[in-house]
This record gives sequence, C-alpha cells and structure tokens, in this order.
Amino acid sequence: MNDPQTSRQTMHSIIQRIATGPELSKDISLEEASQGMQAILNGDVDEVQAAIFFIALRMKRETDDENKGVLDALLKTSTSRVAEVDEVVSLADPYDGFNRNLLVAPFLPPLLAELGLPTVSHGLDSVGPKFGVTHRHVLQAADIDVDLSVDQAAARLADPGLGWAYVDQRHFCPGLHKLVPLRQKVIKRQVLTTVEVLLKPVAGRSKTHFVTGYVHKPYPAKYAALARHAGFDSALLVRGTEGGVIPSLRQPGKVFRYQDLGEEFGVDIDPAALGIAQDVRAVPLPENVTKSSTGDDVASISDTAAAAAAAAETGLAALKGAPGAAYDSLVYAGSLILWHTGKADDLSSASRNVRKVLDSGQTLQRLR
Repeated sequence: MNDPQTSRQTMHSIIQRIATGPELSKDISLEEASQGMQAILNGDVDEVQAAIFFIALRMKRETDDENKGVLDALLKTSTSRVAEVDEVVSLADPYDGFNRNLLVAPFLPPLLAELGLPTVSHGLDSVGPKFGVTHRHVLQAADIDVDLSVDQAAARLADPGLGWAYVDQRHFCPGLHKLVPLRQKVIKRQVLTTVEVLLKPVAGRSKTHFVTGYVHKPYPAKYAALARHAGFDSALLVRGTEGGVIPSLRQPGKVFRYQDLGEEFGVDIDPAALGIAQDVRAVPLPENVTKSSTGDDVASISDTAAAAAAAAETGLAALKGAPGAAYDSLVYAGSLILWHTGKADDLSSASRNVRKVLDSGQTLQRLR
C-alpha cells in the first residue's frame, strides 16, 4: 500500500492527465485508477482533488480499465462472506433509488428464497444523483431489519426458513459509504454509481449470480465486463424501468446475460408471453404520495416516507397474491431470474412456479 505522500503524488499526476479538456484529456491505466480510488478511500487526498477525480473521469468518459480499477479498490476495502449455500443471487437496483414509480423489487429476495434461490440485495439510504426511494426505505417501512452485519446476512441466507437478506453499504463498505456527502456535492453521476452495485457482500459456495438493471444501450457491455472482472459466475442485465431489475410491464424489452464467465448475449422478452397484460410500465404512484413536476411532464416523488410506506403495503399485498401491477412485476422479474439461473427450463414454466408461490402466500413467512 502506498504511503500518503506517494498517494498524493499519484493523484497529482492522474489529475494532470484526465482533467485537461475534451481533446487533451488522457486515459489512465487500471492500476492508476485503483491507486487513485484507494487514495480517496484512505483519506490521503483532500475533498477537492477527490471531486476533480470523479468529475474529470466522467467528463472524458470512463474507460473499461478505469471502471475496473475503481472497482478493484472498492473490492479490496469491502467485506464479503461466503454463505453456506451453493448458489447466491446478488440483486442490485440502482443505489440512488426510484422517484417515478412504486418500488416493489425489495420483495424479490424473499420470493426467490421461497423458490429455492438464496438472495441478497444491497444498497444504502440516499445518494445522488436521484435521491430516490431505495430498498432500505421500503424494507424499513415493512418493519424489516436493514442494519444486518455481513455475517448476519450470510447466516440468514443459509437458514432454510429465511434464505434472503438486505445488507447496507455502511456495513459492507464503510469507506465508500463515507463518501456519500462528497457525492452529493458533486451532483452528477460518477463512476461510483456504476461500480458500487458490483460489490459482493455475500457469495455462494459454488456460484454467485449478479442481477442488475440498466437504461442506456452501452451499459450491458460495461456491466458484463465488470461482473466478469469481479468474478460473478453469471450475470443478468435487465433493461428495466428507472434502470431497475423489473422490465416494462406493457411492452417488449431486452435482457443481456452471460453464464460461466462467458460472453454476454441479448435476449428479447415480452410480458404478454407470460400472460402479463398491463397498461402501465410499472407500479404507479398512489394519489396520497406527494408528487412534483420535473419539467418533463413526468411525476416525481417528493415525499420519500409516504412512497416507501405505499411500496411496502403494495409489495406485501402482492406477496399475499393480490393481483395488480406489483404482482405482475414480481412475476416478471422473478421468472427472469429463475430462468436465468437454470431453476426453470423456460420463462413460461418459471412464471407458473412464481405465480404458484405468490398465490400461496408462503413467502410472508420469510419476512420475520
């Protein structure tokens, strides 16, 4: 590990190269990106230089090696445990949350556990650029413990009666979590927004499957490269609403996936093929949740607590078999993950299995 003086010299050299304008900025190596990120995590450089590092990388566009280098530094400073189960699904919605629809994906992990897939989700309370409703908010509203240690989370996954957990970034990567105030000052999306979802707080003995969402077309290749670099045995990348793991409920979509660290490939999907017929893209916001205009004629949540409470109530109802957009969201995403991990031969049989479990209400027993 470099001493503080060497770290400051390294950061000085990095900033000189990456922050020289759109035509003269130069890329840095994987190793340099890792050293720069490590210097920030260690507190060896001041807040101004750290902010310049993130902004300059973003302005010139991060390379795959730069993304991998930053991820390497975070992996080295984060805590990871292997649960006493063969396979684990690591489910990561965008850490900056959701602000246009109700978030029901926090109820996917217990549903998947009931279907035989131990699942961990991870995130944090609030971070930019969206500052939206997060998994932590919704699970808190459902009176579920959101401050488990990594060891406690691994033990929950190994418990046949539970099989799922949520782990907060403050517990598995406290150095990164301490940067939340700085990230809020930077305002715009940074490399951290891309790579933080690829940390692996809990892994399986044989396989760990990475599941996340995306919006923009370049990101499946980026995420697949990073997932292989992090050692995820498989990855499922869903073009989901607000960049989450649940696709649009009313139109055909696309997922990208790889198996056994291989190359990713695209698969077209259609909710109608699973018997889903909705006229909404995602679970809509109820009338009692305060919304504000974003200037693009789209409603945005302005009352996080009310939205989290509504999402918890709606998600719990779906776990009891109540029909509607939340139920269909869990069917769609749950079927994709069940099929991707080889627990079902095709999406049709996967959806039948998911509906059977939801209609039974058995998943509620895993929420204790």
